[in-house]
Amino acid sequence: MRQQAVRRSILVALLVLGVLAAPAHAQETKGVYTLQVDGLACPFCAYGIEKQLGATEGVESVETDIKSGTVTVTMQDGATLDEDTAGMAVKAAGFTMRGYKHQGAGE
Repeated sequence: MRQQAVRRSILVALLVLGVLAAPAHAQETKGVYTLQVDGLACPFCAYGIEKQLGATEGVESVETDIKSGTVTVTMQDGATLDEDTAGMAVKAAGFTMRGYKHQGAGE
């Protein structure tokens, strides 16, 4: 009986550790890209570029900082965003991309 209780405790502890570690691992596999965009002047501009980039396959989230002119794109697990695709989405939104940087996974 005691051995079963110990095994159950160990199993519960491993499950808890697995659940706690899962979000960190998931974040590690997501590519993060920073785009420098000319012409961002207002929240409507941010909405337009976020909508265009958000429609790109594999994009999980898009955050725009109007003041600095940067757009941060986080991709879904295993997805990537190449510079040409990013540039086309930015151009389709009516802006000019002047910088593209792959931040890597979870940075």
